[in-house]
Amino acid sequence: MLLRMDQDLNSKSVKMGDRFNMTVVNDVVSSGVVVIPAGTRGVGEVTYHTNKGAFGKSGKMEIELKYLELGDKHVPITGKYRQEGEGNTTATVAAVVLVGVFSAFVTGKSALIPQGRELMAQTDVPIAYDPATAPKATMLTVQPAAAKPTN
Repeated sequence: MLLRMDQDLNSKSVKMGDRFNMTVVNDVVSSGVVVIPAGTRGVGEVTYHTNKGAFGKSGKMEIELKYLELGDKHVPITGKYRQEGEGNTTATVAAVVLVGVFSAFVTGKSALIPQGRELMAQTDVPIAYDPATAPKATMLTVQPAAAKPTN
């Protein structure tokens, strides 16, 4: 299933253990029944981060997708991601050659996972549902385009 980030995560402002929200992008369907509706809230957690640093060191961040809020239950999900900012080692090397000690002021970029980024996840456990009461999936039909007259 795809989840969409509800906010930006930036390595310069997050801490390990910070939680963030995501949203399920599309209905998850099993046997014609919607098991997880689009719009369901998901929660993830920052599990590692470093800030950008001197000598062109980039920021790094790792996140884990934790659970979906499905009704009054938390359904565990799996997904791990790592994001790194762009390093600036070329600028550091150039700065070392040109100005020596001042190269420590050349930094890399922070890691950023932007709002709207879509991430894949899987449920850790089967989801129980009653096919008789669960909403049925609707099939979209696409009408063929009308033929254009030829001259």
